[in-house]
Amino acid sequence: MESGETPGVSTNPRIPLRCIRATVFCRMKKKRSWLWRVFAIAIGLVLLYQVWLFAHIVWWVKFNPSSSAFMDTRLEIMQDKNPDAELRHKWVPYARISNNLKRALVAAEDAKFVDHEGFDWEGIQKAYEKNLRKGKIVAGGSTISQQLAKNLFLSTKRTPWRKLEEAAITVMLEAVMDKRRIFEIYLNVIEWGNGVFGAEAAARHYYQVSAAQLSADQAARLAAMVPNPRYYDKHREARGLLLKTNIILARMNGAEIP
Repeated sequence: MESGETPGVSTNPRIPLRCIRATVFCRMKKKRSWLWRVFAIAIGLVLLYQVWLFAHIVWWVKFNPSSSAFMDTRLEIMQDKNPDAELRHKWVPYARISNNLKRALVAAEDAKFVDHEGFDWEGIQKAYEKNLRKGKIVAGGSTISQQLAKNLFLSTKRTPWRKLEEAAITVMLEAVMDKRRIFEIYLNVIEWGNGVFGAEAAARHYYQVSAAQLSADQAARLAAMVPNPRYYDKHREARGLLLKTNIILARMNGAEIP
C-alpha cells in the first residue's frame, strides 16, 4: 500500500475523490452508529438492574428476605467442602431482639445511624485519613445502611464498581425504608460466625439463649465480633476481642436506637 492511501478504499484514478471521501464517511458513520447502539444497550441493562434492585427493596418493606447475596456465597463455599453443610439462620422480629444488642451494634458500627441519611461523611473522612497513615485499608467507615446494601446484593470483592453500586443501593434503602426496618433486616442477615447469620442464630450459637435474652456483656461481645466473625468464632478469647468488648460496653448507654 502506498503512502496516503486509505485502507479498504479503492484508489482507482477513474473514481472521483469526492466518492472516495463519501465512502469513508459512510463507513465511519456506520461504526459510530454501532458503538452508540452498544452503549445504549449497556445503559439500558444497567438501568434494568437498578429497577430489579429497587423492586426487591420495595418488596422487603413488608416481607422478610429469606436470604442474602452474602449468605448464598458463604453457603456455596461451605458446600464445596461439605455438600451437607447448612447455614444457621432464623428470622426474628425487631421486638424479639434485645435492646442490648441493638445499642451495642450502633455503638460499635454506626453511632450516627438514626441521624444520617445513609452515609456518615465524617466517619468516611476519618477512615480515609487512617488508611492513608497506615498505608493500607484498616478502616471502612461504612454505615449500617451501607453494610446492609452490601450484604443483601453484592459480592465480597472490593472494586470501584461495587462501591458505586453499594452507594446506589444505600440511597434506595434509605428512601424506601425507615431506620427501624433497615436495622431489623440488618440484625437478621449479618454474619456472626462460620455459617452463622442473624441475631437469633448468634445468640443460640454462642450463649444458648434467644436473641431477646442477651445481656449487655454478651451483646457487646457479639458486636465486637462483627468485623471478623469467622476468626472470632475460632478465637473467642482473643485479646483484641476482649478489648473492643469493653469499649463497646462503655459506649452502649449513649447509643440511640430506632
